[in-house]
Amino acid sequence: MSTTFLLENYAKRLRLPAIKRVYKEMAHDAAERQIPYEEFLLALLEQEVQQRDANQIASRIKHAKFPSVKTLDQYEFSAIPSLNKPKLLQLARCEYIEKAENIMFIGNSGTGKTHLSIALGKEACHHGYSVQFWTAAKICNELMEAQSQKRILQLEKQWLKTDLIILDEVGFVPLSRTGAELLFQFCAVRYEKGSMIIT
Repeated sequence: MSTTFLLENYAKRLRLPAIKRVYKEMAHDAAERQIPYEEFLLALLEQEVQQRDANQIASRIKHAKFPSVKTLDQYEFSAIPSLNKPKLLQLARCEYIEKAENIMFIGNSGTGKTHLSIALGKEACHHGYSVQFWTAAKICNELMEAQSQKRILQLEKQWLKTDLIILDEVGFVPLSRTGAELLFQFCAVRYEKGSMIIT
């Protein structure tokens, strides 16, 4: 069996797709530049780690179920001069998640509250945190359905495992009394145990 076949087979068996994809080109480059074996191996492993990190970030973003992907770079800070840009950039470091602190964006419709919440959620995904995006109406429906099926505690436990939950449009759509009570109960259970962004 050829060395190439064995290398590709072992990379596949060890689940190292990035190494399998780049090793030929990198080996050729290392031979030309006479790179020591340790440096070559390190460069190969770095490729694999970078690919896995990128895959995990993409998976967290997909799992968050953002309605669209927004970033802080896309936000028009000039539209709202009173907005504290340095504070938002500080929040993008995600230290509030470690402290189980919450963020609330208040303002008129169309001021970018959802945009900012998604952008901070995406930053959290990049920092290794799990995120879920919910509209208030959708989470209330989910809570009411869970209550009717007597699985509300199970649902709350599941959500407590999520590092950051974004609740969008709270107060924008009228909620039923039961829905509002369940939403309040959910927020109370989560308080100081996990972070929320509420718009």
